[in-house]
Amino acid sequence: MKLQNPKKLQKGDTVAVISPAAGLAGLFEHRTANGRAALERMGYKVKFSDHALEIDGYVSASPEKRAGDLMAAFQDPEVNAIVCTIGGNHANQILRYLDFEIIRNNPKIFIGYSDITVLHWAIAKKAGLRTFYGPCLLPEFGEHPETLPYTEEYFKKALTETAPVGMVQPSKTWTDEFLDWAEKKDLTRPRNMHDSEGYEWWRRGAAVGPIFGGAVPSVNHLAGTPYWVDLADKIFFIDIPEGDIPGKSFSMSWLDSFLADLDNIGVFQEIKGLVIGRPYAYTDDDRRAFQKIIMNYAGQYDYPILYNANIGHAAPIITLPLGVGIRLDAVNDVFEIQESGVV
Repeated sequence: MKLQNPKKLQKGDTVAVISPAAGLAGLFEHRTANGRAALERMGYKVKFSDHALEIDGYVSASPEKRAGDLMAAFQDPEVNAIVCTIGGNHANQILRYLDFEIIRNNPKIFIGYSDITVLHWAIAKKAGLRTFYGPCLLPEFGEHPETLPYTEEYFKKALTETAPVGMVQPSKTWTDEFLDWAEKKDLTRPRNMHDSEGYEWWRRGAAVGPIFGGAVPSVNHLAGTPYWVDLADKIFFIDIPEGDIPGKSFSMSWLDSFLADLDNIGVFQEIKGLVIGRPYAYTDDDRRAFQKIIMNYAGQYDYPILYNANIGHAAPIITLPLGVGIRLDAVNDVFEIQESGVV
């Protein structure tokens, strides 16, 4: 799959903010304000889409309006990059309203994670544009008192430099502490950070290849659709989101079921490496149970499995250009991004 790289982000560029799934930007205005201030501090102009701050139940607006915001951002000549406010679970509703030919002809940076997975896959498959699995406005740029340095460092490495990101070092500290946004507890203090255990290799080995993946269950939304990306000979990454209750982990039972879906369509058989982001709110017992589940589906194959990557819902996170070549090497503890995602 050949993907077109968008132009790099430079100071003075305009960043469009959209809400293609959940409508939380209008609900948690202090996080939205913090996120805007963080992007402006980094030197960017910020432009909110027409419906980015709307709230319509569990989504921001109708599918047509959400899709319209995305298309308007791609068509706006002032916009250089598009940042999502947050994920959710309904980005799949807007796919039928997108014009992928327009996206193809107006390449620009598009970034987000979690349920934004759906849009990453669709844009890659239908528009041939490289996008970026990385921070969103509310959870990362809206962090109090400021964006975590590791998150900002890898955002800049991936989007503002034409050289490959290179070696991805594990963060020295991390957090998944929940400070309730609704009660503005997140404004009372920074979240408590834990010392990082670094990378953990659940299977040894080495592999080189393009990386693609996303959040469970968002990846599963696309199975059997025209937006599915062929994962044969790719290094697959998975991100485990938080559960239905804020601050709680994703159900292990549901996770096992979703991974069985992927196994049933041959994903674990056809890939050449597996990268697992640090799961959100997992205890040590959860981690051991999760490892057993993973090995049940991927244990009979001989590719490397990397656990505890800084991808997804536990902070901080990297910005990962989708589809670029990476190198995994368990013996030398290497996770390396070998190709640039921007020009």
